[in-house]
Amino acid sequence: MASLALPHGAKRHQDLIFAIGVLGILAVLFLPMPAWALDAGLSASMALAFLILLVALWIEKPLDFSSFPVILLVATMFRLALNIASTRLILAEGHTGPDAAGGVIQGLSHFIISGNFVIGLIVFAILVVVNFVVITKGATRIAEVGARFTLDAIPGKQMAIDADLSAGLIDDKTARTRRKQLEDESSFFGSMDGASKFVRGDAIAGLIITAINIIGGMIIGVVQMGLEAGEAAASYTILTVGDGLASQVPALVVSLAAGLLVAKGSNTGSAHVSVVAQLGGYPKALMLLAALMVLFGLMPGLPALPFLILGSLSGTAGWLVHKGVLKTRAEEDEKTASAALPDKEQSAEQSLKIEDIEVQVGGQLVPLIAAPDKGLPPKVKSLRMRFAREFGFLLPPVRIRDDAYVDANAYVILVQDIEVARGHVMMGRKLVINPSGGDVDVPGEATKEPTFGLPAKWVDDATAELAEARAYTVVDTESVIITHLAEVLKGQLHHLLTFAAYQRLLDNLDPDYEKLLGDIVPSQLSSTAIQRVLQALLAERLSVRNLPLILEGISEAIGWTRNVTLITEHVRARLSAQISATLKGADGFIAVISLSSKWEQAFLEHIRREGEDRSFAMPPSLVTEFVTQARSKIQTHASAHCWPALLVGAEARPFVRSLLERVSPTTPILSHAELDPKTPVKTLDQI
Repeated sequence: MASLALPHGAKRHQDLIFAIGVLGILAVLFLPMPAWALDAGLSASMALAFLILLVALWIEKPLDFSSFPVILLVATMFRLALNIASTRLILAEGHTGPDAAGGVIQGLSHFIISGNFVIGLIVFAILVVVNFVVITKGATRIAEVGARFTLDAIPGKQMAIDADLSAGLIDDKTARTRRKQLEDESSFFGSMDGASKFVRGDAIAGLIITAINIIGGMIIGVVQMGLEAGEAAASYTILTVGDGLASQVPALVVSLAAGLLVAKGSNTGSAHVSVVAQLGGYPKALMLLAALMVLFGLMPGLPALPFLILGSLSGTAGWLVHKGVLKTRAEEDEKTASAALPDKEQSAEQSLKIEDIEVQVGGQLVPLIAAPDKGLPPKVKSLRMRFAREFGFLLPPVRIRDDAYVDANAYVILVQDIEVARGHVMMGRKLVINPSGGDVDVPGEATKEPTFGLPAKWVDDATAELAEARAYTVVDTESVIITHLAEVLKGQLHHLLTFAAYQRLLDNLDPDYEKLLGDIVPSQLSSTAIQRVLQALLAERLSVRNLPLILEGISEAIGWTRNVTLITEHVRARLSAQISATLKGADGFIAVISLSSKWEQAFLEHIRREGEDRSFAMPPSLVTEFVTQARSKIQTHASAHCWPALLVGAEARPFVRSLLERVSPTTPILSHAELDPKTPVKTLDQI
């Protein structure tokens, strides 16, 4: 919202000017004011009131006038101070004539009440009732309800923002903006709830001051100034009523502004936009109104002219609105038709775009993706949130679509347009799996569980209940696909940390660590090298959520090497507590298979060192022997539902990992430097 243009000097001292203004209002409470100064103050009070009303009419949303509670307090205090100043003048100089309290009060007393204090009292009482009983009371109630419901809705709105952020629908900057808007909204409605009490108190104070002026004026006029009772009543009452009108008119205007502001609610746009658009947006209502006005005009005893004029205007407006609606519909249809060909061209261009993650389903599985809130879409959203918590970066959006080239009951998982997995499921059936890995002893269609290849059967709902009673694992169709997708993506995380995903990861970096990143990149290490380090960690299913610690490890390692592999190994050592916590079993131990000294020595002998570079040249016969022995040990323990890590020397770890990556990609390969000293280790076997 644009701010008021002020001279440079005044703009620089706005705080001082505002403070002096507030102190000036307080001074008016205690110091006498001449009549000309009171006229200036009353004129300024009216100008301020109408300015507040006009701003309230034109703002787009209530938060655009968030300073309203403060302005309301200042304006109320200003009016009360002027009330006290005018009371002092009326009681001190009221006997001198109608101009005793200045021209503004005199003008109002003659123009509005024609010098008749009875009419003045009635008009004043009506204004007070309208202000106090109707506008102020309604605005106060709206503010109270708005504040209560706004505060009650904050937790839900906060959770919605967090969910959208985790799902990748918004970025971190947008989330911060929405949280700030939420805080401002709750603060504003809470302040309006309290500020509305000022308006109510102002109306009560106006009544009390008016009564004091009339009674005090009568006493002073009769007792001190020697006036007749009728003369004193006429003089002091007319001035008092004029004074009350001078304060009640701006009070009524400000109350109206407050009512408009709190009643605006969630509507966006200035008042005339929402009111005119909603009242005049229904041609049938305007046509019926025209007929009703004509009917009233034809009724005997009622003046025909105003009703017939209103009927004509309403009918004309209804016809114009109806014509506008038809024109808008025609334009939209024409726009839709003209956009059809470009859409086809655009879809052809979009077909060239490579999706990071895509799930294609056959024709029988289309019901799983038809609704955004059922089937696969909500489970994919939850999966992305889980991966964000578990691995520290948000997966790219997953595109789910049907494909005519995929078998009817099949699905295909693609990563960067390359098929990485596929499976078959049956709609309306459930998959029964034996947790021990054995055969499933229930009637059904035999199959292989697509994620881990375990024996399974597709069964109907009745058989599924029987399977659950026998302690088998029963999963629905969506969960089969989601489980398969999750396991596949865990092995593809390093490919999914693209440059764009890497940049988004850095955008969420704590500001305190942005300087550390600036010291590393680009003077000592390229941004691509840091991305490769993160990819190497994700390739072994290590979370990069603790990015600050990873950057600290990189900063330490570049003091003695620029080799990405060596930097990665040092970072893994810094993440020892995280790695150990991930691998720790229910008994508190890390189960490992150790490498014998023979194999440790063999690996060290076949590592070639050329400066910072390391290469590995073990004879194929030894490689085959090692891989065979390692796979045998791993499978032996896996058959007993135990998945130990392989513990090797720090220098040999990357090369052991490269040999076992193809035969056992999920087996963690640890070095002694990556074990947390506080976590005990249990050696189950040795290669």
